[in-house]
Amino acid sequence: MSGHDYETGRLNLPFVGISTFGKRPYVADWGAIDADIAILGAPFDGGTQFRPGARFGPRSVREASTLFSFGHGGAYDHEDDVTYLGGDVTIVDIGDADIVHTDTAQSHANIAEGVRAILDAGALPVIIGGDHSINIPCIDAFEGRGDIHILQIDAHLDFVDERHGVRNGHGNPMRRAAEKPYVTGLTQVGIRNVSSTAKDGYDAARAMGSDILSVRQARDLGPEALTKRIPKGARVYVTIDIDGFCPSIAPGTGTPSHGGFLYYEILELLQKVAQAHEIVGIDLVEVAPAYDPTDATSILAAQVLLNFVGFIMHARQG
Repeated sequence: MSGHDYETGRLNLPFVGISTFGKRPYVADWGAIDADIAILGAPFDGGTQFRPGARFGPRSVREASTLFSFGHGGAYDHEDDVTYLGGDVTIVDIGDADIVHTDTAQSHANIAEGVRAILDAGALPVIIGGDHSINIPCIDAFEGRGDIHILQIDAHLDFVDERHGVRNGHGNPMRRAAEKPYVTGLTQVGIRNVSSTAKDGYDAARAMGSDILSVRQARDLGPEALTKRIPKGARVYVTIDIDGFCPSIAPGTGTPSHGGFLYYEILELLQKVAQAHEIVGIDLVEVAPAYDPTDATSILAAQVLLNFVGFIMHARQG
C-alpha cells in the first residue's frame, strides 16, 4: 500500500526546474485563473524609508518555497494528524504585477489589478511583497466586495497619515485601510519599540477602531484569547510584515525590530484565526533577502504562508 505520490512521476527535487511558489503551475493569463488559491508577486519597494531590497522578496520567497514542494500528495502534520494541501487543493502562481520604477501610483494600480483578477476568479489571493505599501492596492481591490477586518502582524503601526506629501509609503498602509468604509476595524499585533508612527497616529488608530497589542501583551493573552478579540463573524484579511518576527530568526528585512515573535507564536495564532474566521486575503511583506545570507528569512516566509493556506483550506473543508 502506498499513501504518497513518490512512486509516480518525476522526483522534482527543490533545486530542479522553475521556482514558482511551491512549484505550483504558472498561469500567465489573469483571465483564466481556476484555483482555490492564487499567488501574486508585488516586487515594489519604492515606499521604503530605510533599507531597500524588498523588491526581491517575491523571487526569494518563491525560491525558498521549493523546499516544501515534494510531490507527496500534501503535507502531513503528525501533531494535528492532518494532511494539509492535498491533491484536492489547487494553487497557482500568476507571476508578478508589473512594477514601473519610481511610479508608485501605476505600480500600485497594477498590483490592485492582479488582486482583483484573483478575487473575480473566486480564489484566495496571497500576495508576496514588496514593502508594506503594497497592502494599499491589495485593500483597494476589495472595494465593493463586502466588509473586511484586518489582522496585522507587524513591529510597526504603519498608521502615518501624511509626511512631506507621502501618503502611500510603507508607513501609511493601515491608515489608508482604516479610511475605507468597508474596513470595519483593525487588530494590530506585535507593535513594539520605537515606531515610525508618532503618538498622534496611535491616538488616531484607536479612534478609528484599532485594537493595538504589543508582543508582550499578545504573549500574555495567548493565541486563543487573541483570536477572540477579532469580532465574531468578521471576514478577515491578514497582512504579515516579516519584521513582526524577531530578527534573530528573520534578519532579512529593511527595518528589523528586536523583541519580536517566534515561529510557533505566529503559527498558532494563524491556525486559530483560520479556524474561527473566513480568511479573504493574505499579504506577506518586507522580506529583503540581501540582508540574510542564510535565506532563513525567506524560508520562514514560505513556511508561514504554506502552513497558513493549509489551515485555511482545512477549515473550509471541515
